[in-house]
Amino acid sequence: MGGFVEAAQARVHRARAALAAAEEAGDVYAVVGASDELEDALRVAREHDVDVEGGE
Repeated sequence: MGGFVEAAQARVHRARAALAAAEEAGDVYAVVGASDELEDALRVAREHDVDVEGGE
């Protein structure tokens, strides 16, 4: 399951970075999309007990 864990962690990391970039750019549409992606990535991680808080 290591590959899945790494992929889930990477997805959350990318989503957080996209959200930060959208917020910095002031792009409301991109913020909404990035927020949705982050919520989904976090949901999947939680459902599979993937730690996404530590070591980022």
